[in-house]
Amino acid sequence: MTQQSEQTSPQGQKPESSDRPAETGATNTAAGAPEEGARRETHRLRFNAKLPSLRDRRAVYLVPNMITCTSMFFGFLSIIWSVQGRFSDACLALLVSALMDGLDGKVARLTHSASEFGVQFDSLADLVAFGLAPAVLVWQWQLSALGRFGVAIAFLYAACGALRLARFNVNAHVGSKRFFVGLPIPAASCTLVCYTYFARTFTEGLPTLTLVLTAVFTACVALLMVSNVRYFSFKEYDIFRAHPYRVLVSFIVLLSLLCSQPKLVGFLYCAIYIASGLIYTYILLPKHTRQLLHTSSADE
Repeated sequence: MTQQSEQTSPQGQKPESSDRPAETGATNTAAGAPEEGARRETHRLRFNAKLPSLRDRRAVYLVPNMITCTSMFFGFLSIIWSVQGRFSDACLALLVSALMDGLDGKVARLTHSASEFGVQFDSLADLVAFGLAPAVLVWQWQLSALGRFGVAIAFLYAACGALRLARFNVNAHVGSKRFFVGLPIPAASCTLVCYTYFARTFTEGLPTLTLVLTAVFTACVALLMVSNVRYFSFKEYDIFRAHPYRVLVSFIVLLSLLCSQPKLVGFLYCAIYIASGLIYTYILLPKHTRQLLHTSSADE
């Protein structure tokens, strides 16, 4: 009896020992289900986080990039009109292109639609509209008479414009936004356009002088683009906020002068802007630096 009871008890314990692995497996399965669900949820969140970057690569903002494309179109149109000898129309196309170039950045900031694609597209459009088109304009108008030397000067302008844009893209997030380092390429283009408008008034009477002045002036403008001369950027001067009343009066006076003699006054405005950068860089800035050094040495 004792042996039978001893044999029975182990037999009775066998179902309990056989049930334990099943219970452990069920417990592991139940515990693994939340882990698997959490892993899937993490994978889904990571995938959704990547969606905006994937969409940004395939989608672009229309309005600012359409304005940029319009600016490039007028630059391309200027090249065609320059080849055809329609120099007044070519100059006008470049001025419209400069206006479009000023609007695309403003629209992008106002509509919060600025993007890296727009920055690169704007740079390439500027090279066509303000680098190649003015070079073709001055070569077709005057520099072609100088032969290879004229080609060299026209290419110098286009190459310096490309270098100016490349340097701007590299240093866009470095330094102060109050000043441009080097003459901006849209300002260089407008300067050549206004000079062309102005010089055509006395080209017939002084053809040799006009040719020499055009060559020298084009080379100087090209070198100013790659120089370290600082030019006021007007980016901190927000036109969409309130300003003193005298600012509006000054604008009306400047506009009236421009309407009275557009060819002469337009060229004078560009010349004043170029001279302002030279005066600030080589006269005012060193003087201010010397004053700061003198003040710091006095304090010590």
